[in-house]
Amino acid sequence: MLEVETTWGGWGEDIQNDPYPHFAEIRGRCPVHAVRLGDGHDAYLVVGHDAARQALRDPRLSKDMLAAMGADPDVVDEGLPGPAFARHMLAVDPPDHTRLRGMVAKAFVPSRIAALAPRLEHIAEDLLDDLERSGPVVDLVSGFALPFPFRVIGELLGVPVADQPALHDAFRRLLQPWSGSPPPDAVAASNVVVGYLEHLVDEHQRVPSDDLVGVLVQAGDDLTRQELLSSLFQLIVAGHDTTTSLIGNGMVALIDHPEQLRLLRAEPQRIPEAVEEIIRFDAPVPHATFRVTTEAVELGGVEVPAGQQVLVCIGGANHDPAVHADPERFDIARTPEPHLGFGHGIHFCLGAPLARLEGRIAFGALLRRFPDISLAVPRDELQWSHGDGLVLRGLAELPVRLIPDNQPAPGHP
Repeated sequence: MLEVETTWGGWGEDIQNDPYPHFAEIRGRCPVHAVRLGDGHDAYLVVGHDAARQALRDPRLSKDMLAAMGADPDVVDEGLPGPAFARHMLAVDPPDHTRLRGMVAKAFVPSRIAALAPRLEHIAEDLLDDLERSGPVVDLVSGFALPFPFRVIGELLGVPVADQPALHDAFRRLLQPWSGSPPPDAVAASNVVVGYLEHLVDEHQRVPSDDLVGVLVQAGDDLTRQELLSSLFQLIVAGHDTTTSLIGNGMVALIDHPEQLRLLRAEPQRIPEAVEEIIRFDAPVPHATFRVTTEAVELGGVEVPAGQQVLVCIGGANHDPAVHADPERFDIARTPEPHLGFGHGIHFCLGAPLARLEGRIAFGALLRRFPDISLAVPRDELQWSHGDGLVLRGLAELPVRLIPDNQPAPGHP
């Protein structure tokens, strides 16, 4: 094992905007490394595909950080909104994980997700209508990539349409990156989110419904209020931020590779495969959420002692040449390969079918309505950020031109 000399995550803009050469250099030396994190804590980084698959499914790597680390507040920081919202299925082990996931899974059965398609298509077209009226130069993130999945998860949870804009704004402010003590705006946004989710639960207790909040409320004593509120918070965050990055990252990948964009325009039936390649090539979630070893574990030939934080670099694993042929090549016609973009094992993303459906509808609608979409700024002006530590990676803004300068907007003379 080699120690990575630089702090993992304490990167300049060059690496943040294109981390994959960095991932390749580290992976080429060893699939598992001891690292110093940006917050000053030590951890083990897993960047090879096979070692990542093992780490993601090994029960000796616990997701219950509070229990595994002895509730040391210096190591485990739930951030905002705090502990009352930190008891969800991504932060616990079996049997609690099995119980919580089983309840939430009722809303994600394939038949129910497939039935959402007409409504998702309507939402996408409605947002693209607004973009067209605002164009020809728009911000694809704020105008489409962000509101599209938020409206979808809002409807799935039963958040009234009239309440969605204010809640969306509060989540946007809450999830802005910050270090040190939380800024006043993040605290205020957290208070809005907490208050609204508590209100939403109370309303569903008063008036039963068959949406996801209603399903969880009806669980009664099988779900504590802390688990219920935590699950709702986690579902909203995971249900929109990741898809926002999928759409933004994917559109840049397609524009960067015009031959692939032309192929997708000519053969839109390839959109499902294109979504998979986008997730592999530029993962919206480049690192899995933290795990901690409950006993010594060998990963990639490296002995990781008990009580160590483990960070799985999904973005690095998805570019491992031992699994993916010519991994730096973006190819929507690539033979399907087992990427880890949705995780692996018992924590495999429950919302993967919904994210895939959202991706197919989003790219299908965008390319059908605006086949000549292009960047409206020089490529090197695009800035990626890790909005939630190392876990999420996406664009805060994506200025695009919907139509060429010499063409009128659709429907206009």
